[in-house]
Amino acid sequence: MGCTYNGVCSSVVALFLWQQVTAGDAYGKTLMLLPLDVGSGESVKQCINIVSLSLSLSLSLSLSLPVIATMRDLKKKDKLVEAAGDAYGKTLMLLPLDVCSDESVKQCINSVKDRHIDILINNAGVGLLGPVESISIEEMKRVFETNFFGVVRMIKEVMPDMKKRRAGHVVVMSSVMGLQGVVFNDVYTASKFAMEGFCESMAVQLLKFNVHLSMIEPGPVHTEFETKMMEDVAKMEYPGADADTVRYFKDVYLPSSKDIFEAMGQTPEDIAKCTKKVIESRNPRFRNLTNSLYTPIVAMKYADETGGLSVNTFYNLLFNFGPLMHITMSILKCLTCSCLRRRTISPN
Repeated sequence: MGCTYNGVCSSVVALFLWQQVTAGDAYGKTLMLLPLDVGSGESVKQCINIVSLSLSLSLSLSLSLPVIATMRDLKKKDKLVEAAGDAYGKTLMLLPLDVCSDESVKQCINSVKDRHIDILINNAGVGLLGPVESISIEEMKRVFETNFFGVVRMIKEVMPDMKKRRAGHVVVMSSVMGLQGVVFNDVYTASKFAMEGFCESMAVQLLKFNVHLSMIEPGPVHTEFETKMMEDVAKMEYPGADADTVRYFKDVYLPSSKDIFEAMGQTPEDIAKCTKKVIESRNPRFRNLTNSLYTPIVAMKYADETGGLSVNTFYNLLFNFGPLMHITMSILKCLTCSCLRRRTISPN
């Protein structure tokens, strides 16, 4: 079987930022929906980081932002409540939501006054890593249920009201893997490609109704949770996959992936800052790569219509130039100090 893991965030939580504005407010945002993960271990730490930044956003805008955080299991609210501090019960409230359930999504949105949502931020996502031969179809379906259909459910539920008002902004947390395939992330990448295609098509229609749609596309997000996940993955068995494939996965891909996460990875705070820039923009862009270090990688794919350039480049980097790649990533890690990494946060 493959290894299922939480990406930047999981599907079990949503965070609403509810902003009352005056008629003359330039932004005109009355509600923001942000799904987050409140699970266990390091995934909680990621959630707390982003929640803290989201609350900081309310201060930076100098506006009162009541927050409605939603999660599938309210019994796991303690860490979120602790992170919110005095805001809980005042500007922070909790509601149940499961983005994998039609009924749950409908009930959640119906609980919002007049169903009025100006900004919807879909940040739900789970990952699936490993040789595809060892991954069951059911595991694949579960990834699509959250990463693709979960997003579609939320957009379908708020879109009619936004179109009726001729105003709104839908923000979707995608991934650079929605633009460029990555070996041994086949299913996760497919779910992100599906979401990118859906949103690219929807963006054209929504623009006619003055509703904007923006994609946030992070590269690797480096946390202790991701490091621990990779260590656990290396110890797992992968029935159904041949010995050579398992060896390539454990001895070639995982070490390279660890190097990339450490050298090029951003923090959850970086992603939140980028999202903040997007939702504050008067003319938000459709695509927003959060890490400018990945721009050449994405550009390479579109520079060759045959696809051979990107496929062969990644093949050579992984299988032929592994030691050189390790050295390169080590140098990059030294060069990209925290000060420089802050400058790589896009969009400008």
